[in-house]
Amino acid sequence: MIEFGDVTKRYPGGFEALKGISFQITRGEMLFLTGRSGAGKSSLLKLIMLMERPSSGRIVVNGLDLGTLPARKVPLLRRDIGVVFQNHQLLFDRSVFDNVALPLTILGYQAREIQRRVRAALDKVGLLSKEKVNPLTLSGGEQQRVGIARAVVHKPPILLADEPTGNLDPELSRDVMHLFEQFNQVGVTVLIASHDLGLIARLPYRLLTLRDGNLVRGVERSDSELEREHG
Repeated sequence: MIEFGDVTKRYPGGFEALKGISFQITRGEMLFLTGRSGAGKSSLLKLIMLMERPSSGRIVVNGLDLGTLPARKVPLLRRDIGVVFQNHQLLFDRSVFDNVALPLTILGYQAREIQRRVRAALDKVGLLSKEKVNPLTLSGGEQQRVGIARAVVHKPPILLADEPTGNLDPELSRDVMHLFEQFNQVGVTVLIASHDLGLIARLPYRLLTLRDGNLVRGVERSDSELEREHG
């Protein structure tokens, strides 16, 4: 589903955000991408979405070799990827419904199908009753759930989340992770970048741990190992 082979990302000035990273994520897997701020987590996610291209190495996502993928086919890649951001990136001049509908509108779905899919996604995250309100009136946790509904409304096989619980309290963080687990249970591949060690330690999923641009761990781990890696 996702494969990195000896991938390096070097920015102008010579800074290497990622250094020879190799790993595989199987279809339908759920896992965490961890590491301190600046370790390379955001750079790795941007490479998967082709927001940036690697300096060297090979990346394959859902059968597409990103190194040879022409610019005109980037939208094809992104149709298969839903993205959840820490800061939600909602549009406050539109209703909750219109925010969630945005990916479907861009993809050219018919109005009736948009209505069906948006309401199904909002129902899944428990916000169907809020479809007409402005997201600015919602709590932080509700705004994050709107962002999740928007990310999954087009039913992508891959879901990426960049620090989705960073601004939430522990109870809301657990609720959000439970939503990700529900999507994973129906076959969605889920990769979550997070430094919420307490929450991660309670969940039985594989870790990809970055340190200074290097992959230092990519297998199962114990809680004590998790603490040492981030100590």
